[in-house]
This record gives sequence, structure tokens and C-alpha cells, in this order.
Amino acid sequence: MHKVVIHKAGGYEQLRLEARPVPKPGHRQVLIRTRAVGVNYSDICVRWGVYESARRFVGWPITPGFEYSGWVEEAGREVRHLKLGDPVFGVTFFNGYSTHVCVPADLVWPKPQALDFEAAAGFLVSHLTAYHGLLQNVVIRPGMKVLVHSAGGGVGSALIQLCRLHGLHVTGVVGASHKVEYVRQLGANAVIDKSTQPLWDEARRLCPDGYDLAFDANGPETLAQSYAHLKPTGKLLVYGFHTLLPKQGGRIKYLKAALGMLRMPRFSPLSMTSENKGVVAFNLSFLFNRIDLLQAAVNDLTTWVEAGRIQKPSVQSFALTDVAKAHQALESGETTGKLVLRTTPPSPSEMFD
Repeated sequence: MHKVVIHKAGGYEQLRLEARPVPKPGHRQVLIRTRAVGVNYSDICVRWGVYESARRFVGWPITPGFEYSGWVEEAGREVRHLKLGDPVFGVTFFNGYSTHVCVPADLVWPKPQALDFEAAAGFLVSHLTAYHGLLQNVVIRPGMKVLVHSAGGGVGSALIQLCRLHGLHVTGVVGASHKVEYVRQLGANAVIDKSTQPLWDEARRLCPDGYDLAFDANGPETLAQSYAHLKPTGKLLVYGFHTLLPKQGGRIKYLKAALGMLRMPRFSPLSMTSENKGVVAFNLSFLFNRIDLLQAAVNDLTTWVEAGRIQKPSVQSFALTDVAKAHQALESGETTGKLVLRTTPPSPSEMFD
């Protein structure tokens, strides 16, 4: 098999495609021959050496990648719900950028018929992040006002749709004009294009009483103001810090990152209590031992996508050998939807679908 291996932190040159032996699944594991694998911003952070769960649990060398689609190539003897040849998708604790992944069977599910293999490979991480943030961290009620930053990206796209599905009023924020119509089409009630509009003036005009929820993965650029624009009982949900990191060049600018850290807002429990607001932060990679939460989320998400209540994700695909180009595209902030890496040529049945 072939997999992308990173031996030390750095730029695109650290993404090396290497040949490795195909792993043998344990009794409760499944070996998947991947068709495609998802590319997420967390993978870029892994390459830079700043992703906490990668540093804590894996170290160097490491293969990034948290999601995939493909076929069951071998199943352990205690696996009952999957068999050889089944089309599947799932999540993995790293090691996704590979032609084969060996994973616990509990983290593998039948691929929804509504998703082709590339869409399935880019579905779970963004939608599980959105689902966990919106439906497993806060109590929602129809009509709540929600602000979603980076609304044209993978998680943002999923959040817009889940808000719409649950009767929430959602405002999406994008950083480029070509993303506005895409986010409207997903179901946003309003879209703020911060490249042409004053973000916070527009946010206040659209919701003068404040937002019930704000989803923010930007970091110091917007966190303080996202919190300030909450109404009493509002919650700020934090799941990333993208503005600390570069959009081009493939390498961290450590001085910029350090200055960004100094600008990071500090939220006091005392002031949060008196203002009646809260901050919730989460990281999907630390959720892999909560099979109960993951199973509940995947069951709902699969039902909704099969019923057409959430859309097939917009996907841009790259060959596995072009992994550096995929990282460069995602870092740029210009993409919409999800990026995936093709690890196996399409089967004859896919070619004639």
C-alpha cells in the first residue's frame, strides 16, 4: 500500500508518499481499501506540528487524515455488521491519507447511497463537527439566531444546513464574494461578505438584540466580537484558531502566531456569569472514545442525507500524489465545500453510474 508520511514539522515538502506493508486487522477491526480520503484544516495543523492530539498521542512520523470512503477488504473475526466488499465510510484517528486503513469496526458505517465515494470521503468530519457543536453541546429552540463564521467551508456549510433543518435563523459570514451565493443556496437567511461589508456593523444590523449562538473557528480576529454580539444566555462555540496560521507559503510565521496568541481573548467565569453568556470549546479528535455520541450523530446524518434533507457536499478532488496542492488550496481560504484525495481509481460501476 501507499500512504502519505510526515517525518517532521514543516511545509509541503514534508508530505511524502511512501510504500508500507498492508496492515492486518485485529479481531474487532476492519481493513478498508480506500477510494478517497477527506482533507481537513486539522491535517494542515498536523503537518505544521501544532495539532494537540497528534503531538500528544502519535508524534513523528505521522500520517494525517481523519475520514475516508472505500470498500471492506478484510474484517476481523468478531466483526458482524460488515463483510468483504461492502461500500463504507468512516473516521480514523489519523492515518487516513492512505490506500488502506485499518480501523475499529465501530468507526465504520455503510456508505449512504445518496453519496458517491468522493462526497462520502468528505462528509463525516465536517458534519460530525457541526452536529456535535449544534446538537450535542447546546439546547436549541426553533427561531434561535445563529452566526456562523467561515460559512462557505466544510464545517460552515454543514452548520448552515443543520440550522435550517432545525428551524433556526442563520447568518453566514464569508471572506470572499464568490462564496455568497453558495452559502445562500445552502439555506442561510442572510450572508455577510466581510471582504466588501463591515462585518460587525452588518452583524448588528441583521440581529440588533444579539445572537443566541456564534460558531467561530477564526481565533483572535473575531472571538472577542463574536462573544460581544451574543444576547444574554447566548453561547460562543469555538472549534479552531485559523487566523493564527498562514494562508500561503505552507509554513507557520511564528512571530505572527505569537502576536495572535497575545491577542487571544480571556473569558472570565465571573464576567460570563454576570453577563449570562457562555463559551463552549471542542475538538473532534478528542471525541473518538465517545462511540455513543458518534453513533448517534452518524445515524441522524445518514438519515437526513438519504432523505435529501441535507445536501451532498460540494467536493473538489485531487490525486493522492497531489496532496501538497490540496493543502495549498485549503490554506488559501478560497475554496468552498470539501477537498478530498483520490486514492484508488473508480470502479467500472462508478464510471457508468
